[in-house]
Amino acid sequence: MGYQNAIDQAIADVGSVLLGKEEQIRLALCCLFARGHLLIEDLPGMGKTTLSHALADVLGLEYKRVQFTSDLLPADILGVSVYDRNDGSFSFHPGPVFTQLLLADEINRTTPRTQSALLEAMAEAQVTAEGETRPLPDPFFVIATQNPVEQSGTYPLPESQLDRFLMRLELGYPHPRAEREMFERRHRQGTAQQALGCRIDRDQLNAIRTAVGEVHASDNFLDYLQRLVAFTRESPEFAVGLSPRGALAVLDSAKTWAVMHNRGHVVPEDLQVVLPAVAGHRLVPSGDYAGDSKALVELLLRRVDVIKA
Repeated sequence: MGYQNAIDQAIADVGSVLLGKEEQIRLALCCLFARGHLLIEDLPGMGKTTLSHALADVLGLEYKRVQFTSDLLPADILGVSVYDRNDGSFSFHPGPVFTQLLLADEINRTTPRTQSALLEAMAEAQVTAEGETRPLPDPFFVIATQNPVEQSGTYPLPESQLDRFLMRLELGYPHPRAEREMFERRHRQGTAQQALGCRIDRDQLNAIRTAVGEVHASDNFLDYLQRLVAFTRESPEFAVGLSPRGALAVLDSAKTWAVMHNRGHVVPEDLQVVLPAVAGHRLVPSGDYAGDSKALVELLLRRVDVIKA
């Protein structure tokens, strides 16, 4: 495929500023290629904003950042009509949501009312403000970051908002080797940030999106996916299983992962790689697994066979 080198170069470039996180970078690109929105949840200072900005650079996307705070209003994101005294009319001033890649930084530090202002934009790629519906640019991606909910001053995202994110990722602490390289770079270069160029242009992005729709999924693969989904709905370890939209999100992500690895067909390993990021924030555990979505996904993969016995 003609865009395979571009994907590899984009991953390498982002990896040059976010050291030791290749798997998370690949999953983040997979999310954007699949037309999804990305939620990055981790402690402050882990590189969430660095990853977001680097992705915008390598995809050549217009980028805006909104710092979510407790006093942020929906109009601060969507835009507002301003009265012009000269001609006695109102003109709409678009907010930062009118961009190709929006970084919603620390989204859970604002109120649910303001969080929900993004809902229509993420679901429909349009904004209704002042009684008029306005389309958003194409492509349009939201990358939201949030701090763990146990931190002070946070408002947990409602389930309807969480479901709008195709994937949720955690970055975690860097590997000691990557952290040492980070120290040495700071010692040599100071605080200067490395500028990244565009590696995947608009035509290549459209070609990747088109290729995802052409990936073949066999009956055996779809049977495996359906058994996984059914298990989440029937097993007592799950209080709430995967919805049809969640199941389709797993399928789309697996097909995108196949394209990123130069294949025109999807295999069970594609699904297994993307499942934690796609399903972890959609599944509601019960009993011993309460609050541990990672263990819940591991249970799901362990208990459902690839080939039906």
